[in-house]
Amino acid sequence: MVAETLKLRRVDIDTYHENVAYLNRQCPVYRAEGFQALSKIEIRTDGKRVMAVLNVVDDDAIVQPGELGLSEQAFENMRADEGTEVAVNHAEPPRSMDAVRRKINGERLSKQDFSDIACDIVEMRYSKMEMAAFLVATGQNNLDRDELLYLTQAMLESGDRVDWHEPLVADKHCIGGIPGNRTSMLVVPIVAAHGMLIPKTSSRAITSPAGTADTMEVLANVNLTPEQLQEIVHLERGCLAWGGTARLAPVDDLLISVERPLGIDSQGQMVASILSKKLAAGSTHLLIDIPVGPTAKVRQMRQALALRKLFEFVGDRLNIHLEVMITDGRQPVGRGIGPVLEARDVMQVLNNSADLPQDLRQKSLQLAGRIIEFDPDVRGGQGYAIARDILESGRACAKMKQLIKAQGAKEIDLTPGHLCYPVVAEDNGIVTHIDNFQMAKIARLAGAPMDKKAGVDLVKKLGDAVTKGETLYYIYAEFPADFEFAKKLAQQNNGYRMGEATSVLEPLIE
Repeated sequence: MVAETLKLRRVDIDTYHENVAYLNRQCPVYRAEGFQALSKIEIRTDGKRVMAVLNVVDDDAIVQPGELGLSEQAFENMRADEGTEVAVNHAEPPRSMDAVRRKINGERLSKQDFSDIACDIVEMRYSKMEMAAFLVATGQNNLDRDELLYLTQAMLESGDRVDWHEPLVADKHCIGGIPGNRTSMLVVPIVAAHGMLIPKTSSRAITSPAGTADTMEVLANVNLTPEQLQEIVHLERGCLAWGGTARLAPVDDLLISVERPLGIDSQGQMVASILSKKLAAGSTHLLIDIPVGPTAKVRQMRQALALRKLFEFVGDRLNIHLEVMITDGRQPVGRGIGPVLEARDVMQVLNNSADLPQDLRQKSLQLAGRIIEFDPDVRGGQGYAIARDILESGRACAKMKQLIKAQGAKEIDLTPGHLCYPVVAEDNGIVTHIDNFQMAKIARLAGAPMDKKAGVDLVKKLGDAVTKGETLYYIYAEFPADFEFAKKLAQQNNGYRMGEATSVLEPLIE
C-alpha cells in the first residue's frame, strides 16, 4: 500500500452501476505508481474498500493533484465523507477471470467457478468489459442445465434474501419481448384482493419501451426501501415496486447494466436472472409467462417447451413451486406501448371501462386465475371465475388505489406526448402481421421509457380490416429529435403487414 494519501472528492457523474475514480495527471501518486487510464484501482480508508476503474483528468476543476475523485456510484459505495484521506493502490486482477477465459474456450465450469465469478462481480472487481466477456461466453445456449443451476445459485447467494414468514408467497414473471404486456399491474391487485401475498418487485426496461416498474412509476413511487416494502406488503398483501433498491441478487443488476446497452438477452442468463431474483424476493410459488410468436423472444413451440423444462429443472432443485404458461405472442398486448399509454390501458381495465383493451383484460384474468389456484382452498379450474369476479366487482380497482396510496401516489397525468404522428395504411386489407420488435423499437426511439409520455398507441390489431389511408397507430413524443427518429423508422418499416383473413396466423398456445 502506498504511504501517501489523497483527499476524497465527489464528482457528480452518473456512471450507471460502475465505480469510476478520477486522478489528476499531475497527481504525485499517479506519477509514482505508474497508473494507466482504465486500469483497476483499490481505494481504502478506515477498513472500507472500493474497487474502481481509473480515469485520468487534465482539468484541475474536476480534481486537484492532491485529490481522488469518485463518481456518484463509487462515492455512495465508499460510504465516506468528502475530504476523507484515502489510500490508493493497484487492484489485483480478479482470479475468476481464468474461469471466464476457460468458458470462452468452450469448457464446462464448476459450481465453485460460478460462485467465484459472482463474488468478484459483486465486489466490483470486474470492469464492464470483463462482464461483457462473461455474458458473451455464457450466452447463445453455452450453459448446460447444471451450469445454469450453478449460475442461479451463485447469483442468489450474492445478496440478501427476504423471508415473509408465510407458507405461500406468490409471484409472476413474463420473459418479455411483447410490447404493452402490462399484466402484472392487473394480476397483483386481483390476487392481493383475494388475500394471497404477492410482493411484486419488478425490473425497469432492459431492451423494451417499458418495464412494470417504469409504468407503475406513472401512478406511484416505486423506489421503496426494504423497510417500506415490508410494511406495505404486510398491510396491503402486495406491492408493485422496483427491485433495485433492495440488495436482492445484486450480481443480476450489475450484469443487466451491461446487457442493456449491448442488447444481450440469452436464455440461460434470463432463467438465472428471473429465478435468482424471485427466490431472493422470498417467492414460494411462481408463474412464468412465455409468449410465443413470429417476432417474440420465443418464436416456436419447441423452443417454449425447452425453456419451460429449464425453468422447471432449476426451480425444482431450488425448492420453488413453479408453473409455466405458454401464451399468445403474435402481437403487442393492449393498445399502449410506453409507460403513460400502458398505465392508461391498465386503469381502463381496472375501471371496467367500455373501451378497455380486451386482450389485456383476458390475459390478465387467465394469469391471475392460475395464481389464485395456488391457494390450497381453491379447486383447480375455479381461479379464472374468482379473478373475473374480483375485477368486475371493483375490488381489484380498490386494491390498486390502496397500493398507490401506500407506495406514495403521484400526480397522475395519462395524457401522452404533445407531438403526435399518425401512421396510416398503405393498402386495403386485413392486418395479418404486427412486428413486436419493430413496434418496440419505434416506441423507444420516440423516447420511451425515459420519457414517460412517449410511445406508440395502436388503433388496429391482428384480424382488423383496414382501408388505405386509415390510421394503424399513433406515435407520441415530447422532444422533436426523438419524434423525428421514430417517424423516420416508421416510414421505413411501419411494422404492419396486410393480406387476406386466411393469412392471419393462429396463436401458438397450449
